[in-house]
Amino acid sequence: MFRSEYADVPPVELPIHDAVLGHVAEFGDTPALIDGTNGMTLTYAQVDRFHRRIAAALAEAGVRKGDVLALHSPNTVAFPTAFYAATRAGASVTTVHPLATPEEFAKQLKDAGARWIVTVSPLLEAARQAAGLAGGIEEIFVCDSAPGHRSLIDMLASTAPEPQVGIDPAEDVAALPYSSGTTGVPKGVMLTHRQIATNLAQLEPAMPAKPGDRILAVLPFFHIYGLTALMNAPLRKGATVVVLPRFELETFLAAIQDHRITDLFVAPPIVLALAKHPLVAQYDLSSLRHIVSAAAPLDAQLAAACSQRLNLPPIGQAYGMTELSPGTHVVPLQSMREAPPGTVGKLIAGTEMRIVSLDDPAKDLGVGEAGEILIRGPQIMKGYLKRPEDTAAMIDEEGWLHTGDVGHVDEGGWLFVVDRVKELIKYKGFQVAPAELEALLLTHPGIADAAVIGVYDDDGNEVPRAYVVRQPSAADLSEGEVMMHVAERVAPYKRIRQVRFIDGVPRAASGKILRRELREHA
Repeated sequence: MFRSEYADVPPVELPIHDAVLGHVAEFGDTPALIDGTNGMTLTYAQVDRFHRRIAAALAEAGVRKGDVLALHSPNTVAFPTAFYAATRAGASVTTVHPLATPEEFAKQLKDAGARWIVTVSPLLEAARQAAGLAGGIEEIFVCDSAPGHRSLIDMLASTAPEPQVGIDPAEDVAALPYSSGTTGVPKGVMLTHRQIATNLAQLEPAMPAKPGDRILAVLPFFHIYGLTALMNAPLRKGATVVVLPRFELETFLAAIQDHRITDLFVAPPIVLALAKHPLVAQYDLSSLRHIVSAAAPLDAQLAAACSQRLNLPPIGQAYGMTELSPGTHVVPLQSMREAPPGTVGKLIAGTEMRIVSLDDPAKDLGVGEAGEILIRGPQIMKGYLKRPEDTAAMIDEEGWLHTGDVGHVDEGGWLFVVDRVKELIKYKGFQVAPAELEALLLTHPGIADAAVIGVYDDDGNEVPRAYVVRQPSAADLSEGEVMMHVAERVAPYKRIRQVRFIDGVPRAASGKILRRELREHA
């Protein structure tokens, strides 16, 4: 068993809105949230006052403890206010992908038992359709304004009393995100107030934040990584969060330059753009101090290329999953220079880990041996909503969560994630990790992006197939050239056997490759 080097932290027995905004008086007129597109700013005092007024209006509208409110929005300065208002009113918040189809949205509403929706006017029609399909929706509110719908802006004038809701942080669900569905049907992940708040305290010794830090929130708040790293964690410590609704390279680079961003929390596709795109050279990114990548594997060479280009310390990684609130490992900010390339970090405070054999899950493995990663700690989810069998399959009787990820630990306690158990390709008995081949493909100058899955050939063997996006300047890149590039650099059993050229690699908002979509294509 591997244990964290950090001292344990006591469970945080607070509702999430108090855990994050409890010290807001210290920060007062410090900018809390800035719209990166138009400069609109909310101070900490305003975020506190606004979320309390909206909570009062929600309670007056009928929102009660135990209700589920669906928050359906891209990143805006209103998103955190809506989230904390809903939890203060006693609701659980299920966050919805803004690009979900009405049918996908309706399925989540129905499964979550949602009674209320908060959306934005550009997404209102999808929300209306979803509400009609799901049934049971009492009211749809909007963050901005739309005829026939109450606005959060209007709610700021509410004179209703602030709700006084008895919340049990250990039992009551604060957030109900849905797992990405990359390995199956999306499931509601029940995260209690205590689990989310305690995970913030666990992360703090390795990832401290403070007033003066300026964080760029481009990854979505609706995803647990964004909710924690870009919203809850910085707002808890008085940092300033500059909000962008989506990733567009020019807007992203301009925001770093104009708002003097100090810290970036990103996913590998953004690291790839920073390392390779010619536009980067046109902007002043000298305010940056650290970049942390998570949500998907980041190749060590790509990380090095990015940090060298931007003249930064090595890029740190972090590891976790929605079911873990989400963090378990991170490269500490103070240790980025000595961390070995490719590591996802060390165990955060109060967290235990085992590495077990893929062939014999009862067998624990030691330093340097690769197996499935198991995690135990106070950040483990309460369970999957209405899915006790799935919960039991994920969390064993001793409280170990089986991540489905394959990794190994070195003598310094650094974790290296090799791949997903279910994504490993078995080629004639050998295990081939798609992430390794993808990282190698990205070293080819003619390849803009790539994904690898296992497919079956005519002989019934599972073989690696690469889906490749050509660089605009490499329109004549051939299948043979791609296969040769890999073959020269790996053992024979790891070679790419098939290549398909595509316009774009399907990814979740978190940056993870949606291999399920590629398998369906295959």
